[in-house]
Amino acid sequence: MNYKKYVEQNKKTLLECLSHTVKDLRGDLSQSIIAAKGDLSSSTINLIERGIKDPQFTTLFKLAETFEMKLSDFIKCIEKEIPENLTLIDK
Repeated sequence: MNYKKYVEQNKKTLLECLSHTVKDLRGDLSQSIIAAKGDLSSSTINLIERGIKDPQFTTLFKLAETFEMKLSDFIKCIEKEIPENLTLIDK
């Protein structure tokens, strides 16, 4: 596999990890409720949960606040989903 394809696949994996984390934290609440609480659009939440959107740092911060977490704790939740040794850079 060429390097560019490798990086794109790993990026997709990272977005899927974010997707699973947001879905888990959202629980039974609707995407609309999470969007309203976080001052985000429902389409943004939908795209994140589908693993399509690579959100900005500020969006991650808003999501953490929405789930009443510090950003570092939110990132730790995502990290639990990430396969070991996954990388986006050539080492």
